[in-house]
Amino acid sequence: MSTSSSLDASGMSSLGGVSSLGGAPAAAGAAIGLYAKASPDFDAKLADTIALLKAAAAEHPGKVVQATSLGVEDMIVTDLIARHGIGIAVGTLETGALHTETVALIGTIESHYADAFAGQGVKVEVYKPAAEAVIAFVQKNGDKAMYESIDLRKACCGLRKLEPLARMLEGRTAWITGLRREQSNNRGGMLAREQDDKGRAKFNPMIEWSWGDVWHYVKAFNVPYNPLHDQFMPSIGCAPCTRAIAVGEDFRAGRWWWEDERAKECGLHVHK
Repeated sequence: MSTSSSLDASGMSSLGGVSSLGGAPAAAGAAIGLYAKASPDFDAKLADTIALLKAAAAEHPGKVVQATSLGVEDMIVTDLIARHGIGIAVGTLETGALHTETVALIGTIESHYADAFAGQGVKVEVYKPAAEAVIAFVQKNGDKAMYESIDLRKACCGLRKLEPLARMLEGRTAWITGLRREQSNNRGGMLAREQDDKGRAKFNPMIEWSWGDVWHYVKAFNVPYNPLHDQFMPSIGCAPCTRAIAVGEDFRAGRWWWEDERAKECGLHVHK
């Protein structure tokens, strides 16, 4: 199965309101039923994650943001921030090529956590690519440029992700991710505390969590998540660059599946 989207004149996604995957939709909660299984040390991992989030807020008051991909791990980080009243802003990159289901989560977060922080709720900062740059790229290279070469795919990621991320992080000294070592070989050496390529503090509070831990928490605390996860899409990015995976495939096999495994990063997470 594959996922596709069309791009309008501005280079933005024009997916409809239903899942872009073919065939009958998976049952809601399918991922929970399949994967929710806490590891023996789950409680300790959870405590460490909460402690690290609190430390990030204390060490970088008013200058730390969670850069959420709106994937299930990041939804858990947002839940912990809201549930424990931790002073960390939440921001996301609306690339213009996301699935409709992914974009809908921005509103879901704000409504689900409307009573957090003494009723002030969670406001998601949304960063979009420069429309003129995207239009020029699509006009020059076409809306399927990402399939033509790694250089063009990374150029697309640069426009849609890296430039907006730079604006998100401007004036901030730290950021939070939902990265886990288990996600890929490229992330296997990452630590809970790192520095990014600009010298900012980067916190990966879920680095030790297993896939079973992730879904155990979602089930236990009723965390909203992208329904595409129920359709065998564990790693969800832009629609043209994401597909469902088959049994036995690697976690990130559905991302940039036409490329060599070593190339499968967009540049957001440069390990230092």
